[in-house]
Amino acid sequence: MNAIQRVATVVMLLFYSSFVSSQLTQNLTIDAKALALGNAVTADPPGLNSIHYNPAGLALLKGRNFEVGLINAYMDIDAEFIAPPDYGIFGIDGVENDWVANQHSHVNRLAAYIPGFGLQKLPPGPGVAPSAGFSVNSPGSKFTFGSAMYAPMFAGFYRKSSDPGRYQPQATALERVTYLSPTVGYELNDAWSVGFGVHFSYFALAAEQYMRAPNMLLGVAEILQDAFNCESGNEPLAPFITLCGGNIGPFDDVGAISLELEETLSPTYAVGVLWHPNDWFSWGASYTSDVDMKLKGKFELNYTDDFSGFWQRFNSSIIGAITAAILSLPSGTPREAGNVSSKLTYPQHFQTGVSVKVHPMLTLNADAGWTDFKKWQAFVFEFDRGLEFLGAARILSPENATQTTMRLPLGMTAEWNVGFGAEIHASSRLDLRMGVEIRDSVIPDNQRSIMAPFGGANLYSVGLGYRWSKSTQLDVNLSYIQSIEFIPANTSSNVNEDSITNIIYNPYAGLDIKTSLRAVLAGISFRKQF
Repeated sequence: MNAIQRVATVVMLLFYSSFVSSQLTQNLTIDAKALALGNAVTADPPGLNSIHYNPAGLALLKGRNFEVGLINAYMDIDAEFIAPPDYGIFGIDGVENDWVANQHSHVNRLAAYIPGFGLQKLPPGPGVAPSAGFSVNSPGSKFTFGSAMYAPMFAGFYRKSSDPGRYQPQATALERVTYLSPTVGYELNDAWSVGFGVHFSYFALAAEQYMRAPNMLLGVAEILQDAFNCESGNEPLAPFITLCGGNIGPFDDVGAISLELEETLSPTYAVGVLWHPNDWFSWGASYTSDVDMKLKGKFELNYTDDFSGFWQRFNSSIIGAITAAILSLPSGTPREAGNVSSKLTYPQHFQTGVSVKVHPMLTLNADAGWTDFKKWQAFVFEFDRGLEFLGAARILSPENATQTTMRLPLGMTAEWNVGFGAEIHASSRLDLRMGVEIRDSVIPDNQRSIMAPFGGANLYSVGLGYRWSKSTQLDVNLSYIQSIEFIPANTSSNVNEDSITNIIYNPYAGLDIKTSLRAVLAGISFRKQF
């Protein structure tokens, strides 16, 4: 595999990084009560946001209600790049020559994609995810109608350009915002309620990233350049072969890439059922459909002067011209840009749970949820023109690339997550809450990376609910989530595998990597009858 093939696959890895982050960000930016109870609220739906968690819960809201909420998020992502004793590429000492070796990456600044303005790097400090909704129930009616605006997925960050983690990526944002969700809840009888809603959402992905390719073939290229004594300006085998148009090597930058894709209308539907046969037990279940999306947007690749100069000079030689014609090698263009699209499926989700009032002062909730990330066995991306970097990929991996398309194998899994919540009824007005959610990773061990530094993670939360008056409810939460991963050298095809046959982008080939993600979420919601 050569460097250009790695350049091709980095485009797909940018998609991969943001989409797998959805498993961690799922249900983290919606509702204060749900977070305080470890998202175990299918049988104890949280006000207007029942529209998301269980639409049948909307039937419990009487009269006219209006609700607003804010989730404040602060995030720390760290990565350590640890050089093993024998770290190197084709005999080139990595400890001495790789500026990333034994360095530490840290990021705590958030980014967001703003339609019409692109990827925006936010000021230092926590980010804010708002939500709002309303419901209407006519006196004596069993129907309750409502709609809410919220963000079921929201994540983004950016690093300094000098950060060693800039190769995966330097800045990125993933967003799914439900802007309209007409929903109806219906009270069948005193024990049973059902609900149905259609959710209209906006989806966006944006990323910026530097690129490098610490691979054996680039190690060979650097050794040959040293043998040709390129620094002297002489090329002993010219015009038969020329290798001194630019300095390239396994630890040198190849260039930088940026891309932005979006889908403005991505509808799903949600159904739910709620059974509360008495005042101490309830059971609920909800299902949200999947939806096929076609993301569309633009990309831009800017190569370094050394990288483009190397190929221009190489192709000017006799051997280079013949080889380039046969293998469709790059011409040395400094920039490539155009349109890109991808057909992806937003996965279906099922959740069920119970709520049991074990004592007049204590209610316990338990939930289990399943998301069909197994649908993401591979992503396919289509470019609006033939690109020279895909030419090399097509030769070396015809099953995954054509002149205009690239297929990225993922092999992701569908996992069950469980959540538990406890609510202490301290008084007729005040409820104290705590919860934990165990969130299993959908990323196989051989697919981990620092772009999505989340394996299994636990969410720990506390909060309270306060009934200000008969018509006013206030909920708050404080939550903490952490995920720590260790990726030994040569174990992940998405970050540090050093095999010459690997077709996936591995900017930290041969390095041990330790990642840590910590996030603090503080939320508040206010609901009032009007």
